[in-house]
Amino acid sequence: MMSLVKRRVAVTGLGVVSPNGNTVEDFWGNLIAGHSGLGPITHFDASDFSVRIAGEVKEFNPEDWVERKEVRRMDPFTWYGIAAADMALADAEFDFDGIDLDRFGALVGSGTGGLHILQYQAGELAVNRNPRKFSPFMIPQMITDILVGHIAIKHGLRGPNFSISSACATAANSIGEAFRMIQCGDADLMVAGGAEGTINELGIGGFAKMRALTSDFNDEPERGSRPFDAARSGFVSAEGAGVLVLEEWDHAVQRGAHIHCELVGYGRTCDAYHITAPHEEGRGAARAISLAMEDANVQPSDIDYINAHGTSTPLNDKGETLAIKSALGEEFAYNVAISSTKSMTGHGLGAAAGFESVVCAKVLQEGVIPPTINYDTPDPDCDLDYTPNQAKEKNVDYCLNTSLGFGGHNACLCFRRYQAE
Repeated sequence: MMSLVKRRVAVTGLGVVSPNGNTVEDFWGNLIAGHSGLGPITHFDASDFSVRIAGEVKEFNPEDWVERKEVRRMDPFTWYGIAAADMALADAEFDFDGIDLDRFGALVGSGTGGLHILQYQAGELAVNRNPRKFSPFMIPQMITDILVGHIAIKHGLRGPNFSISSACATAANSIGEAFRMIQCGDADLMVAGGAEGTINELGIGGFAKMRALTSDFNDEPERGSRPFDAARSGFVSAEGAGVLVLEEWDHAVQRGAHIHCELVGYGRTCDAYHITAPHEEGRGAARAISLAMEDANVQPSDIDYINAHGTSTPLNDKGETLAIKSALGEEFAYNVAISSTKSMTGHGLGAAAGFESVVCAKVLQEGVIPPTINYDTPDPDCDLDYTPNQAKEKNVDYCLNTSLGFGGHNACLCFRRYQAE
C-alpha cells in the first residue's frame, strides 16, 4: 500500500545488548557516568595477538532469550539480536492480539554475520580436512539474514523481512530503510537495528592485520578508544546489538503507546572513493547529513546534538569533522554538541548505529549529552565541541546519528524530541 503522503514514524521500543550493559537503563547510566565497557579479551586466548582488548558483552546468558536446544544452533550475533529485539518489543508493550502482523516487519542487519561459525567450521576443514565434520546447521547459522528470520518466527511478524549489510553503516541503513517502509505505507510497524559478534580470532586478527585496531593500549583497555583525540591510533572492536521498534505515528497514538521520540529524516550516500578509507574531505558523509536534514525539513540551526560515528581512527575522525562543518556550516558546526559514545562502547561495527540510535532517543528524552571520554589532547584537525570527558545537560529538540562503513557507505538518521500534539 503506497502512501502519497509521507507518514510520521514514532520510536516506541528500545533494546540493547552491549559492552556497557544489557538493558537500556544500565547502558544509558554507564554512558552518562563516562564508564568504559572495554577490557582485556576473554573470549579466546589473545596473548599472541597484537591487539588484546575489545568491547565484549558481559554477564549474558543466551538461554534467557533462546531455548537451550537452539543456542548451539546460533551464532552469538543472533543471540544478541534476538535479545535486543525482545527487549524493544517488550518496551513497546504490544497487545499482539490487536496488531495486524501482516503489516509488522523486521529489518535487522549485521556487518559480518556468523563469524564464529565460519571460523570453527572453516577451521575444521583446514585442520582435519574432514568435510564430514561440517554441521548441517552451518549455512543457517552463518548467513546474516537468519537473525531477522528468527525474530519473525518467534513473534509471528509477517511483514517485510530482510537484512542489510553495509559494514559499519548497517544498523543506520536498516533503521533508515525500515523508516522509509513505514513512511510510504508498506508497513505499520518495524523492528530495526543491527547485531554483531566478531570478538574471535578471525575478527580481531583480520581487523588487526588491516591496522584498523589500536594496539597501543593493551595494558589500559579503558583508554584505548579515544575519538577525536590527537593520540588516537585505531578503533576497539565491540559486539552486541541495538534495536528499535518503529511505528506509524497514528497507530502508536491510537493504542496509547509510550513514544520515545520521532524519527524524521534519513540520508544515505556512497563516497565511491576507497574500500576502507573515508573521503579525505568527508564529502559523502556531508551529503548524507544534508539529505537527512532535508528529509526532516530542518535547518542546520535546528540541530542540537550529533552522535558522531567517531571511531578513533585518524582518517575517520578528521574526515567526519570536515563533513559536519560542510553540512552544517562552520557557524553552526562550532555550536552543536557532539559526542562519540564509541569512546565507551568501542566500535560495534554493524551494531554501532543500533547502540547510538538508542543513545539519541535517551538524549532527546533526558536532556543530557553523554561524553566523549579519553579526550585528553586536542587535535587541531578535530576542533569541534565533542563534549569532552563529562556529560552535560542540554535541551535537545533535534539530533543526528552519523554512520560510515567500509565500501564508502554513509548514512545519517535525524531524530526529533517527542512533543504531545
